[in-house]
Amino acid sequence: MELREAFGEALVDLGERAPLVAVVVAGPAAAAGAERFAHRFASRCQDVGPNASTAIAVAARLAESGRIVFACADPVAVTAGAYLAVRDAVAVPRAAVKIVGVPAFPPARAGGLTPAFDDLALMRSLPQLAIAAPADGPSTRAAVAALHARPGPAYLRLAPGRRPSVTDGTFEFGRAAELRPGHDLTVVALGEEIAPALELADDLAAVGISTRVLDFASVRPFDEPALLRAARDTGAILVLEEPSVSGGIGALVAQATAENYPVPVRRVGRPDRAGTPDGVASLPDGPGGGIERLRDEAWELLRMRGKVQ
Repeated sequence: MELREAFGEALVDLGERAPLVAVVVAGPAAAAGAERFAHRFASRCQDVGPNASTAIAVAARLAESGRIVFACADPVAVTAGAYLAVRDAVAVPRAAVKIVGVPAFPPARAGGLTPAFDDLALMRSLPQLAIAAPADGPSTRAAVAALHARPGPAYLRLAPGRRPSVTDGTFEFGRAAELRPGHDLTVVALGEEIAPALELADDLAAVGISTRVLDFASVRPFDEPALLRAARDTGAILVLEEPSVSGGIGALVAQATAENYPVPVRRVGRPDRAGTPDGVASLPDGPGGGIERLRDEAWELLRMRGKVQ
């Protein structure tokens, strides 16, 4: 299912039991994600038009009155158009605003780029902002409940398009779910890259390589103990990025391991230049792309650790 559909269902469930929840939407994709909530709780949902800065400002004002507000907009509108509003009205004062990046589908393109290629890097730079990037419908529903329960501001990143169910449907801030155990290599991923990570683990298992897969859906706070255990146990980490490799979770993984337990880290995702495809999910199938590209990266890490020839 589409993650924005799961988000919309979770919003309605939340609205039924939490009368202080309000929703502000900007743009048609965001409105579609919150359509069920708007129908059920019309007085608690405001559509402010396409301007994400307006949505953030309205949400911050509602939060001042004691509301817990979900502010929904396209992720590029949030990070590129409303970044100062997010910083000054939400992150710094620790407002109870949960910003939800609801992408259009099919994704709009500009200069060869789908919108949200830098949102994780930009949101990670803001103080006191929790960040979640679930992989499927069940974990998205759990993430919405976790955002509501967690005090202060947060950002929920929803991947575009329909996603298969690949997790057990749980989400907890500060915990990385171990989707596959393993002792030869660790693959860290989130969001739409979880499915390729699991495919890679299955592919490597066929040739006797034991691969641990960690779902870093909780980007902040992130599960540093789980990461460092994986570094010690497997000795090498491959990171599959959704957005740009510049400032994404690969940078987070490399920083944490360098400071605590240095191991080889390789990143696969959008290269740090304009006009490039999106992350792992858009790698072409066949020679030089898709699962073969991921296998080559994994094999190089295994060679560096002396685990294969």
